[in-house]
Amino acid sequence: MTPLVSADGTAVLVNRGFVPADRRDPETRHSSARIAGETRVVGLLRLSEPGGGFLRSNDPTAGRWYSRDVAAIAAVRGLGPTAPYFIDADATPNPGGYPVGGLTVIAFSDNHLVYALTWYALAIMAATGGAYVIRDGMRRRGA
Repeated sequence: MTPLVSADGTAVLVNRGFVPADRRDPETRHSSARIAGETRVVGLLRLSEPGGGFLRSNDPTAGRWYSRDVAAIAAVRGLGPTAPYFIDADATPNPGGYPVGGLTVIAFSDNHLVYALTWYALAIMAATGGAYVIRDGMRRRGA
């Protein structure tokens, strides 16, 4: 994550995207990929995820973050006041190809048909059970 400083002096972390392991050192990437001066960042604002990944723990010494714990990243990098959120950059291509942004996928599942069928099935079963209880009660009274 790349820290940017906002107008009020607060650092905002930006996840610019994926970089292969052999290109992690900024010196191995195209020099025009380094942003100098003011810039405009377009992406998704996301809250910090301090809980850690359920499969792996963060490894701050190696710079491997499996959860986006903004406070921990800021502490390791020695940043001052940091916003409690980060920005996932959009898919705008970077000079030299890296980092590759826009990898955050937002997809909401559409299970409305399954929900409707479930509730209608439950309603039919309840009606059938109610009819059975009423019919059994009437049969017992008449016998």
